[in-house]
Amino acid sequence: MRMLKGGINRRRDVCSMLTGFQRESWVWDQITKSPEVLLSSDRHSAYFYIDPIYESTGTAGVRGTKGFTEGEHYWEVVFLEPPCGTSVMIGVGTENVALHRSNFEYIDLIGFDTESWGLSYKGTAWHGGQKVQYCEPFFDKTTVIGCHLNLYKGTLAFSVNGTYMGVAFTGVNSVCGPLYPIVSSTASETELGLGEQYCRYLTLQEKCLQTIKRHLEYDDSVDCLPLPKVFKSSIKNI
Repeated sequence: MRMLKGGINRRRDVCSMLTGFQRESWVWDQITKSPEVLLSSDRHSAYFYIDPIYESTGTAGVRGTKGFTEGEHYWEVVFLEPPCGTSVMIGVGTENVALHRSNFEYIDLIGFDTESWGLSYKGTAWHGGQKVQYCEPFFDKTTVIGCHLNLYKGTLAFSVNGTYMGVAFTGVNSVCGPLYPIVSSTASETELGLGEQYCRYLTLQEKCLQTIKRHLEYDDSVDCLPLPKVFKSSIKNI
């Protein structure tokens, strides 16, 4: 796994990235969450530490109802209130990721271990308890963070308000089992909503071409293959 400082392939917009995607639908999981997270009736919004008397006593998280095992997936998380506090995060993780820390443990939950990858509102990308500065911090209400999980390439990238920020992590497909969307917060009255969701799966032909590319020793050796030019071009672009 690599964390890529500042991302790669910047200056793309999300619309161009989503060509060929179809709509997807999942919600926040009513069961797999911290007891300090309350969900809206449609389970599209998550509210953290909303007790009017007691403030935050640790770190709370909630994961999505759908685990991803293949394909490309894109979803958006909308900040319904300005982020604040020690940590508010968006990312992915396996079913083994702990979603609750009490006793005033204020931590960057997503990426605290080796089975999750996360982005903090402070612009830092986390995995395995280590961080790099990935993008500028975002503090505004209505900020939209897009998550692009590509399980064919094993990458996780983010966008901020429609601007693609580049690949943050590689090797995210190295863990066993599905990866779930996760959000977390240490701050009282954090409100996070789900936005657009899309997915794309390779056709059988694309999977075959990807297998060929994966077994090539060098990328430029595609031209030496005894295949029609159209297939060679597809292998290079897949």
